Amino acid sequence: MKQIRQTGIVVSVKGTTLLKIAASILLFMLMSFSISGVLTSLKPEYRISSSSVNNAATNINGEFLFRLLGWENHYFLQGLPKNASSIKFSNVLFKLSTNISLDDPRSLLGRELPGFSLFDSKILVAGEGTNYTNMPIESSPPIDVLKAEREAALQNTEGLDESTNNGKAATPPMNTGGKKVVYIYFSHNRESFLPYLKGVADADNAYHSKINIMKVGEKLQEELESKGIGTKVEKTDIQAILNKKGWSYAQSYQESREVVQAALARNRDLTYLIDIHRDSRRRKYTTIDINGKSYAKIAFVIGAENPNYEKNLKLANVLHKLLDKKYGKGLSRGIIELKGARTNGKFNQDLSENAILIEFGGIDNTFDELYRSAEALADVFSEYYWQAERVNKPASEPAEKN
Repeated sequence: MKQIRQTGIVVSVKGTTLLKIAASILLFMLMSFSISGVLTSLKPEYRISSSSVNNAATNINGEFLFRLLGWENHYFLQGLPKNASSIKFSNVLFKLSTNISLDDPRSLLGRELPGFSLFDSKILVAGEGTNYTNMPIESSPPIDVLKAEREAALQNTEGLDESTNNGKAATPPMNTGGKKVVYIYFSHNRESFLPYLKGVADADNAYHSKINIMKVGEKLQEELESKGIGTKVEKTDIQAILNKKGWSYAQSYQESREVVQAALARNRDLTYLIDIHRDSRRRKYTTIDINGKSYAKIAFVIGAENPNYEKNLKLANVLHKLLDKKYGKGLSRGIIELKGARTNGKFNQDLSENAILIEFGGIDNTFDELYRSAEALADVFSEYYWQAERVNKPASEPAEKN
């Protein structure tokens, strides 16, 4: 009879070691939750993000996904158009890994040429003559101009403060019953125009604390109210607040956002948000002749990174089409989409389903030209507004009349 001798390993673990391990695990979990909590609670403009991952994701379209699923289930391939071309997966992999499209040289040049990021913008609706070589651009002014350390002397300002609403009906057939429903504000409120700045020829210096884009907003308010649409113009000097806080020009939308939110909290009737700007392009790109009169062209800008994108775009599209119809093609330069790491991406348009940014003219335009365009915009906006009111109002509740 054999004796089987069994051997075993005895491991002794001290209680203090177990406590250290448990404490380490708890500390690790606590740090993980704390860090993730901080990252997700930060405001969007401060969050860490990967533009490369975002750009790669935008390269995956519906057709690609259908083909990918079709590898496993051929039924999905039936959803593709008959004339759909086959996908070269080598190109797709190259595009996903480098964010460079072989069909679009801008994707490579944008990384190599200074200022070429301008062309990351997308033309959603092209007005007559609008293309990627003449899209609206935004130039940041020098620091001393921003802080008004050397503000230009003014010229050609006679009569600018006078009302231009002469001869218009004082009592519009319909009105908003005393309610302010349109809110006009200016994220870049000191954008000005060279014809009024004595001795200034550089587009980057076209800024002034007194004569600037805010006058266009006042004119638009005047025109809208002449059509019965209650309008509020925000006259807060955003640039002065930035200077006081020591913030950069790039933080203009962050500051104007606080101003807009405060206005919305005070008045819940405010429905339409219009941020008015001035383009930095020269006269030949921003001016058009209509029936012998010179107008400053208008461009609509939509931020793609907001939940109201589709509804904001719908409003801009309606106004663009009405301008084309009533004033001829060319007054509206179209609709531009902006998004990505190099731009704001929202422009406060997530605060309302009816929020748009409008570029009025450029650095060389005169207020006569700008005011004519404000009249045209008020004309088409009022047509859209009252039509929308008739559609949305219950049949038993007639539109407000004087």
